[in-house]
Formats: sequence, structure tokens, C-alpha cells
Amino acid sequence: MNALRHTISLGAFQLVRRTRGKHLGGFLLGTGLGLASFSAVTYADAAAEEKTKVKKGVQLDISRFMAEPITDPKALLEDKENMRHRMELLIMEIQAEFCRALEAEENCGQRFTVDRWEREEGGGGITCVLQDGDVFEKAGVNISVVTGWLPPAAVQQMRARGKNLTEGSKLPFFASGVSAVIHPRNPHVPTIHFNYRYFEVETAKGEKQWWFGGGTDLTPYYLCEKDASHFHQTLKSACDEHDASYYPRFKKWCDDYFRIKHRNESRGIGGIFFDDIDSPNQNAAFDFVSSCARAVIPSYVPLVRKHKNREYGSNERQWQLLRRGRYVEFNLIYDRGTKFGLYTPGARYESILMSLPLHARWEYMHEPKSKSEEGKLMKVLKNPKEWV
Repeated sequence: MNALRHTISLGAFQLVRRTRGKHLGGFLLGTGLGLASFSAVTYADAAAEEKTKVKKGVQLDISRFMAEPITDPKALLEDKENMRHRMELLIMEIQAEFCRALEAEENCGQRFTVDRWEREEGGGGITCVLQDGDVFEKAGVNISVVTGWLPPAAVQQMRARGKNLTEGSKLPFFASGVSAVIHPRNPHVPTIHFNYRYFEVETAKGEKQWWFGGGTDLTPYYLCEKDASHFHQTLKSACDEHDASYYPRFKKWCDDYFRIKHRNESRGIGGIFFDDIDSPNQNAAFDFVSSCARAVIPSYVPLVRKHKNREYGSNERQWQLLRRGRYVEFNLIYDRGTKFGLYTPGARYESILMSLPLHARWEYMHEPKSKSEEGKLMKVLKNPKEWV
């Protein structure tokens, strides 16, 4: 099932997930609330027992996730219409599915280390890291569900994006999201980054503002145009399910956002990026974000499988490290998510800086030959192109 899931189209991938869920859905494992009972419920009995289940309280199958949710599992199930709870369940599913998909590509059985943490100011997160694998040199997949007070610096950053927030004030907020950065060992396998998030903030007048943000982008070290087209087409298909204008709009936003301005080059070959999405309504925005998040595996894992065992030498490795240096420059100088995390009181710096690679390299005035494979990549990084 894993092999099939990684290679099929986005639509078929979602169908397989739904089908697989039906086979597993008859078993509910009680954990997280201190319960150890295990009950099997058949589908024939499900409808008849629905009212009884509601009264007794259905237990969340935590075995689907990498760790126990941050929010009390009972609360997550009792208030399913609460967008905070819907988003938490989504990001935990995305984290677990992606981690398990990556583990399946490791040749020697490496697994993610799971670190569930809590934050004194409110909430917490689950950090999953696979380090020194034979396929992935460093892979980090985080979720966070946090509450607290926005410091004035963070409020100012949001005001600069057009948010109607009172300057110089501390405002209560809620934020949840999933974020991943995958640095492969083989230079022929690209790095991927994705982040999908939901944000609420209460204004000084007691009004609640909410929005979604996110995106997925690819950073190859050697350009394969078929891979680039596959990656972008998968994201476009996810966007087109909701609005045909989304992909071209968010593809350009991605190209503009992931620009290393002092180098006059892009970090990678882009993808999609968006922020402050609060239309047409909350449910529709959530469904769009869900589609994009579920497109990550079919967009990326086939590329891993295609290239992970290719031969490479010292020259390819050194070029990979140089490009990773550019990755570090962008994340520490320009990335809004990194800045927001560092501004937030009680920030967990290990998780924020998880995106940085194990190894990187800087050389003075390095310039690849224009007709080399490295030069071919640089032409695209200097001048982003359309892939679909």
C-alpha cells in the first residue's frame, strides 16, 4: 500500500486513504485519557450504536499519530466543529503520514525520533526528527498548537501585512501548524519544505480575526525538468480542485517570497505559497489547505524513490553543501516563520531551527561554469520559469 500511495495521482491518493480508513475504522484504541480498553465495533453495529457512543464518548485512535495530541483528545472529539480542533487533527494526520512515508524510503530502517513538548505560556508541539539516515541526512517534521500573547514586535510584523491590529499592544493569539524540511543525503534528491498553518488573534475590541497560510516548495541541487513538472502539476491539481486562479497566483507568490535578494537568486524552483487566506469562508479555506497538505506525499516521494540510489561523487556533494548555505541564508535573514518564532515568548529554538541542514558550505566568490549542470540550475534560479 505504501508503494502504491507514493506513486499514484493526488486524486487516487486521497481515494486510497479513504478506503484504507474504512478498513481500520472498525477498531478504536483508547489511549491518551489513561484508558487501556480496546473495543472492536463492526460497521453493521455502528449506526445502531451511534447514540450510545455519543453518550459514552468515542475515544480518539492515537495510534494514527506520532504522539498524543496537544489538546485533550476528549475535547477534540466533543467539539469537532471548532476550527482549532479540526486543524490540530489535520496537522497530526499530515505529520504521521509524511513521517511514515519517509521512513518507508530509508534503506536501513531508520526511524524518526519523536519529541512531544509543552509550553508554559500555553500549548505545545510534537517535533519528529530523522537524522543521519542513509537516505535522509536530516528530516524534520513539526507540529505546534500554541496559545499566548503576541508581543508588540509580532503585532508590528502583522500590521505590516495589512492586519488591523492595535500598534504597541499585546494581543491573545492561537496558532497551529505543521512544518517540514527534508534534507536528503544524495545530491540528486531535492530538498522539500512545506508549512500549513491556522492563526487566530483577538483584537483590543474583543473581535476575533482568523486566517490560514502555507505552501510547499522544492529546492533541487541538480535540475530535472520532468521532476519539476511533476512537482508543480501535483500542486496545481490540488489548487484547481478549489479555484483555477489559485495555482498561478500562489506560484508567483512563492517565486517572489523565496527570493534571496542579496544574491539575486531563488532558493529553489518554487511551488506555491500563500498567507492571510480568509475567504470565501472558513470551511472552504480549510478544505483548500487540506488538499494542499495532502498533495505533499505524491508530489515528493516519487522523486525520492527515483533518485535516492543514484551514484554521485565529491563534486556533487560540494555543490549540494554550497546550495545548502544559500538555504541557511534565506531562513535566517528573510523567512517570516522563523522571525515570528524567535519573536514569540517561550519560543522553542530547537524546533524553530530544525529547518537548518546538518552540513552547509560557503566558498568565497564561487561561480559555476555556465554550461555545467550546476550552471543549468543557476539559470533557473536567476530567472524563475513556468513548469506547467
